[in-house]
Amino acid sequence: MSSKVEELLNAAKVNELLHKKELEEKNKNTIVIALAIIGAVAAIAAIAFAVYKYLTPDYLDDFDSDDMYDNFDDDFIEFSDDKPEAED
Repeated sequence: MSSKVEELLNAAKVNELLHKKELEEKNKNTIVIALAIIGAVAAIAAIAFAVYKYLTPDYLDDFDSDDMYDNFDDDFIEFSDDKPEAED
């Protein structure tokens, strides 16, 4: 009788170990699936950003910072410390 009980206990222990391994595999699969989804979303976002950057025009090429100051140089009056000479 004790051998049958021991066999049942051993079978129960083996069942528990197998069940634990199945749970661990499910958890690993869940983590892998979650990481795969996050990676796919990140890849799609990177591709969308690259396409956006490629297709949007670059308006800064039209702007030349040196030309901006050239137009305003003539508008300012230069004053000097010298007294103007009186006209006769």
